[in-house]
Amino acid sequence: MTPQPGAPAVHPVLSVPPAEPADAAAYFGASLVFHADVSDVAAALAGGGDPGFVLLDSRSTGSWDQGHVPGAVHLPTALIAERAHRLLDPAVPVVTYCWGPGCNGATRAALALARLGYRVKEMLGGFEYWAREGFPYETRNGGVRRAADPLTAPAGTDDCGC
Repeated sequence: MTPQPGAPAVHPVLSVPPAEPADAAAYFGASLVFHADVSDVAAALAGGGDPGFVLLDSRSTGSWDQGHVPGAVHLPTALIAERAHRLLDPAVPVVTYCWGPGCNGATRAALALARLGYRVKEMLGGFEYWAREGFPYETRNGGVRRAADPLTAPAGTDDCGC
C-alpha cells in the first residue's frame, strides 16, 4: 500500500520532517563556520605556502608521541590558558584536533581558545581519520603513512568528490 501524499511517515527517517530549506541552509552554513574536515585540512597544508591557519593538537604528550600531523602545534588543552599567547598569533585562525570522533577534546580546546579571543574551528575526525585517510603523520620514531581505509577515503584517488 502506497502512503497518501502528506500522510505521516511510517519510518524514523521522516517521522520528523526535514527542515525548511532556509532553516537547513542556515544550520549547515553555521556548521561549516565551526568545522573543517580532514581532507580539506590536508589539502590546505599540502598546497604549499601559508594555509592561513595553525593546526593545533590538543592531546597529551604521550598521544602526540604516538602520532601527530606534521606541522601541527602541540598544546594540550589543560595548558591552553597558560601557553596559547606564547605559541599562537591571535590574528591567525586555529584548527584544533584530538583523537577522533569519539573524543571531544578538540571541542574543549576550541572552546578554551575562543574564550581567549582566538578564531577557531575543529577538525572533524581528528587524528584517527587523518591516519585512516592515509595522510602522513609523525611519531617519536619518525614518519608514517598508512594505506587509506576504503571506508573513509576513495580508493585510487585523492578526491572524494564532495
